[in-house]
Parts: sequence; structure tokens; C-alpha cells
Amino acid sequence: MDLGLADRTVLVTGGSSGVGLATVRALLDEGARVATCGRDPQRLARAAARLGAEPDRLFTGACDVRDADAVRRFTEEAARRLGGRLDGLVNNAGQSRMKRLDETTAEDWRDELELKFAGVLNPLTAARHHLRASDTAAVVNVNAVLAKQPETRLITTSAARAGILNLSKSLATELAAEGIRVNSVCLGLVDTGQWTRRHAAADSGLTYEEWQAELAADRGIALGRLGRPEEVAYAILALLSPRASYITGTSIDVCGGVGRGIL
Repeated sequence: MDLGLADRTVLVTGGSSGVGLATVRALLDEGARVATCGRDPQRLARAAARLGAEPDRLFTGACDVRDADAVRRFTEEAARRLGGRLDGLVNNAGQSRMKRLDETTAEDWRDELELKFAGVLNPLTAARHHLRASDTAAVVNVNAVLAKQPETRLITTSAARAGILNLSKSLATELAAEGIRVNSVCLGLVDTGQWTRRHAAADSGLTYEEWQAELAADRGIALGRLGRPEEVAYAILALLSPRASYITGTSIDVCGGVGRGIL
């Protein structure tokens, strides 16, 4: 099926690795033009080299999503380089903080909430006037199932993720009159570099596949494995697509069937 993303321009934050990089690659494969940012210019350069896209189809720039001015400058330059328009925004920048309540500090709470909320609001504020001019404007916020199923081992991240899910619903209502759809993808455990590093650090004697299966069983993942970044990317592209033009204010779980409830 043609997703209708060819010649559309999409900005993806956190695109130097993992889900962000997989999303950039999938968009390029669909014929879209893509701008992506990250904090580490060297990682971005390596990612861009692997993608091998022409400069008129891929623009990268170092940018911290917590810096509103830097995000605005990057967004304007991206639009200028890629045809003067933006049709989609994927808010993907973020990380998890593995701490329980008694291990967290007031600074941990401030940092986590700032990163999660700035990671959505700063790119959206910078891109909004461009999106308003598009006939297929869509925003996808990359979230986590932690938003719906709190995890005490990630207490600050769980709380922040829940707030972003709530915010996404409000944004969908507020921006509908401007023709901008807002949806979320809530991912579970995804097989990125952090898990291979944890496997190596565990020194369990298990192969990575065996260790991954044990991890999946411990976390209640029905499919018995971690997800792949491209599996999340496909859901993101489906929500960006003009074919999803009547979908807003919703979320799709990409988590292998993990769940402690029916919602």
C-alpha cells in the first residue's frame, strides 16, 4: 500500500539511533524528505553516512530539544533546506531513568519532566506554523507503555510518560481546528544498544537470545522477545500517513502484548 508520504517533509527528533533512526530510514524508503536532530553531531554524521541519502532529501543537525531557541533554528533551517515546508513531526527524543522512589532526587524529577515535556512542546512550537500550512499535517509522539502501566523501577519516567500521553490527547483536541492530527505510539522493550550493553554487563553465561527471552518472560511480554526498532517505525509511519486522516487523539501500543490491563 502506498502510504502517501512521497515528497512529504517530516522532522524526526532523536534520529541518530534506535527507533528514531529506523523511522528516518523508513521515511526515506517511502520517498519522503527528512530532517533529524540529536545532541551528538558525530553520531548524527555516522547515521547519515549509513543512510546514504542525498542532501536534498536528508538534513541533520545537532540540537538539544530542551533548548527552545536551538530547536527553532534547526526547524527553520530544515524547512528551508527541504523545500520550505513541513508535513509531519515525530517527537522521539528521550531516555529512561532506571531509579526507584528512594533513589530519586528533586533534580531527577525536574530533569525527567523537563526532557519529556520540552521534547514535545519545543519541536511542536517551532514546527506549528509550517504544519498549519500543510494539507496532511500529523504529529506522532513516541511514548511508552509505561504511560499506562507504571513501573516502580522507572518511577520518574513512568510519571513523565503518563503526562505526555495526557498532553498528547489535549494537543489533538486543541490543534484539530488547524488541521494538525496528534497521535502517540507507546512502545515496550525495544532491542536497541542499551539492551546489548546490559546483556554484556550481566555476564550471565546466556546467549543474547536466551537472555532476551528471560527478560521478556520477566516483563510479561506475550511474544517472548524484545521489539525491533523498525517495528515501531512502521506504526509511526502509519499514523503520519494521509491515509490515517481520520485518526487523531489516539495511541498505538507496540509492545509485544505486554499488559496488566485491558486499556
